[in-house]
Amino acid sequence: MTVAPSPRRWLFVLTILVGSFLLFLVQPMVARMVLPKLGGAPAVWNSAMLVYQALLLGGYAYAHWLGRFTVRRQAIIHLALFLVAALWLPIGIAQIAPPGPGQEALWVPLLLLASIGPVFFVVSAQAPLMQRWFAADSQAGDPYYLYAASNLGSFAGLISYPALVEPAMPLAVQSWGWTAGYALLVLLVLGAAAARWHGGAEAQVDGADEPVPTWRRQLHWLLIAAVPSGLMLSTTTHLTTDIVAMPLLWVLPLGLYLLSFVIAFSSLQRVTQIITLLAPVVLLAVGGLGLLSSGGGSMMVALASLAMLFAVAVALHGYLYHLRPDARHLTLFYLIMSAGGVLGGLFAALFAPLIFDWVYEHPLLILAAAMLLPLPALLPWDKWLGLEDKTARALAVLLVAIAAFAAWHMVEDWTGRLDEAVTVWGIAIFVIGMLVIGWRWAYVSVLALLMIGVGGWDTIQESFTGARVRSYFGVYTVTDYPQSNQRRLAHGTTLHGLQRTDAAHRRDPTTYYGPQSGVGLTLGKAEALAGPGASVGIVGLGAGTLACYRKPGQDWTIFEIDPVMVDIARDPAKFTFLSDCAPDTPIVIGDARLRIAEQPAGHFDIIVIDAFSSDAIPLHLLTKEAIGIYARALKPDGILLIHISNRFFGLEPVLAAEAKARGWIAAIRMDPGPIGDEYGDLTGSNWVALTATPDRMRQLTGGIRPRKDSYDDGAWVTLEARNGFTRWTDDYASTLPVLIWKNLIGGRDE
Repeated sequence: MTVAPSPRRWLFVLTILVGSFLLFLVQPMVARMVLPKLGGAPAVWNSAMLVYQALLLGGYAYAHWLGRFTVRRQAIIHLALFLVAALWLPIGIAQIAPPGPGQEALWVPLLLLASIGPVFFVVSAQAPLMQRWFAADSQAGDPYYLYAASNLGSFAGLISYPALVEPAMPLAVQSWGWTAGYALLVLLVLGAAAARWHGGAEAQVDGADEPVPTWRRQLHWLLIAAVPSGLMLSTTTHLTTDIVAMPLLWVLPLGLYLLSFVIAFSSLQRVTQIITLLAPVVLLAVGGLGLLSSGGGSMMVALASLAMLFAVAVALHGYLYHLRPDARHLTLFYLIMSAGGVLGGLFAALFAPLIFDWVYEHPLLILAAAMLLPLPALLPWDKWLGLEDKTARALAVLLVAIAAFAAWHMVEDWTGRLDEAVTVWGIAIFVIGMLVIGWRWAYVSVLALLMIGVGGWDTIQESFTGARVRSYFGVYTVTDYPQSNQRRLAHGTTLHGLQRTDAAHRRDPTTYYGPQSGVGLTLGKAEALAGPGASVGIVGLGAGTLACYRKPGQDWTIFEIDPVMVDIARDPAKFTFLSDCAPDTPIVIGDARLRIAEQPAGHFDIIVIDAFSSDAIPLHLLTKEAIGIYARALKPDGILLIHISNRFFGLEPVLAAEAKARGWIAAIRMDPGPIGDEYGDLTGSNWVALTATPDRMRQLTGGIRPRKDSYDDGAWVTLEARNGFTRWTDDYASTLPVLIWKNLIGGRDE
């Protein structure tokens, strides 16, 4: 009597969990590794995500191709590929030439492909392949729930990196730990192969018992998969440029995207049904803000955007699960889903930044979600009233017309914020949207009208004024305020420069760079500190405000990564700081670390680090290696000045630890800004000065004062250290401790 082989479900679940965990652990790990080369702009993360999605598509295509062979042959090919890919271990960054200006969008994918392409490819293939092997046993049951296990492993890997791995391990240890996980995965795949190999199971050939799904059905899969993928990336960009410029938010949209698969493909179908019922309401309430380009910078709006992404992703992925084919076409299904993910990623990460001057991909994907979501009528009033379909449609047309009237009033009343009149009209449109959920054309129309009414018309108009421009590194907007004689430069919602437009004050340093700021005090004393020929290096151009501290005879060099920012600062029609005060100052385009490393040793008397990606200074500019590059470029008694004003990260412990390790002297100028500012041109700022020479620090500060004197005019005070804080290096730097120190413990660097 022959005993039927055991399905060994636990083995396949464990194999899929480990593989997916490794797959999404390596993504933030590699992103961390490439920081010294790429910086931390949101577009870098989106480019990386596009590469990962493309490799995932390749892995799924490979798994689908393997399906034509027996399980025995599949196992031989797959394990051989695992061994070949192991040549790329331990994980490291490929040594290729740095990109030229404007080439980052192509160079980032090339670097990532060369660094982890083969490894990521083979690991990505194992999830659909394990499901296929699992289904090869007739007793195994439905394999689709294993996709929930796959995404649960992915979610765990993604979240564990910033929470556990990065704070505890340097990159070298992380890399070897990941290599050990890879070896474990190979053993698990071998065990899974043996479970089916020895059982004599053969792979089913696509279409053996059920016709291959039609092209129309496959296209439907593709579009449903593309929208959540693109929305995940557009939400990332939207959050980090127009809501809250907090880098740790980058990981949250991807985590929620993965979690949506866990729910949609698991036994939690009741949860999926409830979220699907609520998704159109959430999309209407939050998606209505999708075209808002100002006044949205709050944590509440950020959380609402994440909730919308999650609800839409669960609803659409639940719809995909509902449309899944027989297990014989499992790998084809996953291949099409992966292709949809790449399609959404291509649109959001590659094409949109080239086509649009603002994050228009976000509202467009919101509307696309509205076109694809299941739309069960939440309030079936037409049925309650017993209306005929024709009568109900006519009333729906009338409701849309009323919504258009309300949207017109919102545009007329819009003042840049949700005041009482606009809010009333907005609520009216929202209620109409709730009533027409059962008619897709009406629902999509009302959602679009709400977007236009809530600041959307202003956002669209700005695209025709030339005031806004988009580059690989962000969205920049130049706005005039005639009533206060001001012109402002914003990167997302973060102010990056302000100039007075009246002739008497247009050369006045403003915002973070006023005369009482740390940089104002230092550059104002440059001649006294280093003589009339002082050599100054400025990292980060902005509107060019600092240029007006330059005096005749001084040798200045400005370093700026974004050519678009250079165009803005050099255009006298926008800002005149450069043309008025330093028209002949050389501007070196490229990453500051790489470009300063090319400067002669001992060249600068003062180096100012004022580089920001929206609201956050790039991490790779604060490590031991970065400070070492600045130290080499400085004269022995030179001064390094670093701008650390930030809403989210307490960076004082980072620089205090670095100063202690080098035996340098450090002080911070905490300028309150607005005190005594009659024009409203100044903002508070925190600047840290570091030097190897105590005499030079005394010349600059007149003596470092106790912390309690931090708001005295011109006072430089002691830098607040943190006991046990580990010095940041390219190999080890965790943002979680400084985030906690700033927001929970009460670090005072704001």
